[in-house]
Amino acid sequence: MGSADRIIRVTLAVVIATLYFLNVISATLAWVLLIVVGVFILTSFIGFCPLYYPFGINTRRELKN
Repeated sequence: MGSADRIIRVTLAVVIATLYFLNVISATLAWVLLIVVGVFILTSFIGFCPLYYPFGINTRRELKN
């Protein structure tokens, strides 16, 4: 997972969490989005998204020798 991908995930997680704590989102939608936030944060910190593998997605830059 590339740096830009990680930054986007963390930014979205912060925005969604802020909306939750400001009571803009609630009920089932809030719980679903909070689970998504947890996944975004976890995958950002470990640097790997399991859903990318089966689809062959790679957001990480290749190093040139």
